[in-house]
Amino acid sequence: MLASLRIRNLALMEDLSWELGPGLNILTGETGAGKSILIDAFNLLLGERADRTMIRDGATECVVEGMVAATPALRQVLQGLGLEAAEGDELLLKRSFSSQGQNRQFINGSPVTLSMLKQLGDHLVDLHGPHDHQSLLSTDAQLAALDAFGRLEDESGAVRAAWDRWRGAEQRLQELRGGSGGDMAQRLDFLAHQIGEIETAAPRPGEDAEVEADYRAASHAQRIAELAGGAVDALAEAEGSVLEVLARVQKSLQEWQGVDPGAAVLAEANAGIVAQVRELQADIQARAEAVDLDPRRLGELETRLNTLQLLKRKYGGSLAAVLERLEALRAEHGRLAHFGENEVALLAEIETARQAYESAARTLAAARARSAPKLAAAVSKQLKALGFKQSEFQAPLAPRPQPSVRGLDGVDFQFAPNPGEAARPLRAIASSGEMARVMLALKSVLAEQDEVPILIFDEVDANVGGETAVAVGERLRALAASHQVLCITHLPQVAAAGHRHFRVEKKVVKGRTVAQLDELDSGDRLDELGRMLGGANASARKLAGDLLGHYQS
Repeated sequence: MLASLRIRNLALMEDLSWELGPGLNILTGETGAGKSILIDAFNLLLGERADRTMIRDGATECVVEGMVAATPALRQVLQGLGLEAAEGDELLLKRSFSSQGQNRQFINGSPVTLSMLKQLGDHLVDLHGPHDHQSLLSTDAQLAALDAFGRLEDESGAVRAAWDRWRGAEQRLQELRGGSGGDMAQRLDFLAHQIGEIETAAPRPGEDAEVEADYRAASHAQRIAELAGGAVDALAEAEGSVLEVLARVQKSLQEWQGVDPGAAVLAEANAGIVAQVRELQADIQARAEAVDLDPRRLGELETRLNTLQLLKRKYGGSLAAVLERLEALRAEHGRLAHFGENEVALLAEIETARQAYESAARTLAAARARSAPKLAAAVSKQLKALGFKQSEFQAPLAPRPQPSVRGLDGVDFQFAPNPGEAARPLRAIASSGEMARVMLALKSVLAEQDEVPILIFDEVDANVGGETAVAVGERLRALAASHQVLCITHLPQVAAAGHRHFRVEKKVVKGRTVAQLDELDSGDRLDELGRMLGGANASARKLAGDLLGHYQS
């Protein structure tokens, strides 16, 4: 049960608290007063997407908090998420988001991900909006409703798993056969050629950069030799070379050391410099000698560079990618070389998976065949309570043209609202009021099977009125015996059925429009129902009293 909801800075709501109770909680108010904002706020706690444009003007952050009583099923979900209920089995849910895009959510003070919050919300609330009846036009949605009614989660799950195994094996066979290119021998020869081309070249990652550097050096060998000779002359061989100058320096320092022993450190430093210059001279000569002036060496480097560039163009943008491609080619060659063995194994796997699927699908079909008449009877009973006294609802099953992840059969709900008329598919029903009641009947039946503790109905009573509206109110009140029900309505007949009644209205406070929420006592309820009936006159108030009296007797 949702015990309380607090909203700060969401649209028209500056700081609003809502204390709810068990049973049927009714929410009314003029159009645009902010009723749906309360549902939007609750949806935020259930992990729905946050819209920054909903943050109240002048505020930078919106915060929604809710206190929820934890059921045994919710405690299991919490345990799976690594969380615990607070003392008294209460859950404190909190969600905040800012105009800068920051989004935070908490369960009992512990930070959680949005998906964790949504997972908890899926077990906490079932929300039915004013357009949900459109989903009933989908035969897949109808089949899901039948499976939910029959509690066929295990059977349908087994079918999905078997379908995935069957289709997965067929996909692998298709890939195997597709890789053959239609001519196994030709494909194997082509793969062998590609593998041989790469293996013969034997490239190394990064080798292309090395060869290119050597090629550039070799192509400028004459100039390099000239530069190296000039550098060696300047260092050691020409008149006035660096080593000659350093030798004179060393002689002066040694003479200085004779009269000043402290100059020894200077002589040692100079000797070190001499050693470094000689080492540099040797390195220059070695590098110059490594540059081969032989034209054949230059040709070899050019050929190798062209080979590596060709490999990169054909098999990848880098030599590392070429080597990865080589492994893939080897794998495909090995797979095709053993094609016959692999094909036989996959065909056997496919047949086993197909048989498992058909067995699971037949089990599911038999369970659906048992559940469909029960669902039809239960919905028909609800429809009678909603004003269709002599209507007929059917849930006929029919084989699918092709097997599917949902099994071998499907369902197409049929409805005959009036006696003497043939039942027709729901999509052939023109009246949105009829569809809304069919949806409410079906949701009511499913809710009785469902352990979700909170049901929210947002104007699902649209397009109905009169005695039917009274029936809708009675149906919602009956649901409230086993669930906490929140209902937004514009119908006084439905509003009168509530155990608690709240009104939302807009007011101007200090020049700003805000939405305020009030729980109505018996006198206020008469006034509100009278307003909803069309006026505050005596006749409207009397009729409002009659509606309330219907549930108080």
